[in-house]
Amino acid sequence: MEAMFAINVVLTVKDESQADQVADLLRRAGQLSRQEPGCRVFEVCRADNVSGVFNLVERWDSKEAWEVHKTAEAFTTIYQPQVLPLVERTPYFCTILE
Repeated sequence: MEAMFAINVVLTVKDESQADQVADLLRRAGQLSRQEPGCRVFEVCRADNVSGVFNLVERWDSKEAWEVHKTAEAFTTIYQPQVLPLVERTPYFCTILE
């Protein structure tokens, strides 16, 4: 059995005046993503100490489940077309040590 797939994504808004808009979009995307097959964790976090920074904490049953996620409603109707143009994105693919 393949190990769980983990990715953490740091998003920084390009224009701080759009931070609340991005927060609302990410909340909706998170709600939809958590309903997808293979999604174990999908947390949307907003930094308290740095304005306009968000962190997505994702855990999937497999990389394949995450790949399917990229074809689902949350990614294709909210994240890709509405969020990505407003942010700088840094993904961290992770190995869970414990």
